[in-house]
Amino acid sequence: QVQVVESGGGSVQAGGSLTLSCALSGYTYTEYCIGWFRQAPGKEREGVAAIDSDGTTNYVDSVKGRFTISKDKYKNILYLEMNSLKSEDTGMYYCAAGDWGSIATMIPADFGYWGQGTQVTVSS
Repeated sequence: QVQVVESGGGSVQAGGSLTLSCALSGYTYTEYCIGWFRQAPGKEREGVAAIDSDGTTNYVDSVKGRFTISKDKYKNILYLEMNSLKSEDTGMYYCAAGDWGSIATMIPADFGYWGQGTQVTVSS
């Protein structure tokens, strides 16, 4: 059984930093794509950053240069380091695992395993 558990959310002022963590268990695919998504109130869920089993990464344009996704392959933990946070980064952040090949589009429907989310609030 695959389990996805996020942590690390919180409240921060604009310009601050947060690092989110995602612990994956029971996920044994050798080819995969794992990503971070976010959803603000009244908006659709969007892909923020993803990494695949080749180490390839992808970011939505709005976070490029500010966010970094990484994975500790030994501990099976995914991280999202977020710097220079803006109020528009506010939302519920979800970690999700999907099929290899999903990295380019980061479409939520292509990711089958989801965590419960962790809230990020950035105040200006």
